[in-house]
Amino acid sequence: MNATCQLTFFEQRLPKKPYYSDNLSNGLSIIAAKKAVKSRYIQHNGPTHKYWLVFDVDRLGATMCWEDAGAPAPNIVVTNRENGHAHLIYGLEIPIRTAPDGSSKALRYAAAVEAALRAKLGSDEHYAGLICKNPLNPHWLVSTWEPNLYTLDWLADYLDLSAYNGSKRLLGNGLGRNCNLFDYLSQWAYKAIRQGYPQYERWFEAVLTRAEAYNNREFKSPLPLSEVKATAKSVARWTHKRMTKEGFSAWQARQGAKSKRPTTNGTKAELLPKVLLMQVQGYSNRMIAEDLGIGSATISRWTSKR
Repeated sequence: MNATCQLTFFEQRLPKKPYYSDNLSNGLSIIAAKKAVKSRYIQHNGPTHKYWLVFDVDRLGATMCWEDAGAPAPNIVVTNRENGHAHLIYGLEIPIRTAPDGSSKALRYAAAVEAALRAKLGSDEHYAGLICKNPLNPHWLVSTWEPNLYTLDWLADYLDLSAYNGSKRLLGNGLGRNCNLFDYLSQWAYKAIRQGYPQYERWFEAVLTRAEAYNNREFKSPLPLSEVKATAKSVARWTHKRMTKEGFSAWQARQGAKSKRPTTNGTKAELLPKVLLMQVQGYSNRMIAEDLGIGSATISRWTSKR
């Protein structure tokens, strides 16, 4: 993929009606992509998929900072001619689905890769990632480097992901916000629904209110409301369908009829709800076993017939 192809591909992957702006002090507007491509700033990813990982490097020499850091070469670099600050753009061969019905495991892996690459580049942790300097606008100095789109594994070869292994909490920025919001919300919802088992509409309103509170409180650069609503709907539907009063009572009765086997950190009755919740959140049995201090074989036995 030559330089022309890289920029053509960037244009082809734009949302149908992206946010755009020529002056950020005037805020953002929405318009058809064929008109937005003329603007200085543009929304590069749509609401459900992440095609590009973009990093905001606010220092002189940002254009080549990836080389100095031993990071992979970006596909596109868009540099401010006046101060040398730049956006480094990495294209993904397989886009990451950020909607809640996507793979939690894949999203967590992508969030870890993004966080590790952000740290390696020394880019701005508070960059919201909604819009970027538009490489299709001649106002910026644009250079192209890696001709091929990246896989997450290829990017990971340059990075140390140990800080993000297992169920360690991701930083509250970039894709980490999506993962953390789902975690916060599902952990709250699992307990809260048992306080009254409300009708779905009332339950969804409660979950959405809680999701908006987490989004505004936990993240310096909150997620767009559309993503917050999508996460709230996913959690509300799952818990309302699965965590019914009858189902929970039946489960308690089954546990009471069985002998309780002590484990390192508690009984099966105490730990199974945590296991099920972590499975929904995308954690592997190995990760769950490490967190709860029980064997992965035990987890498989507990959940195999559910």
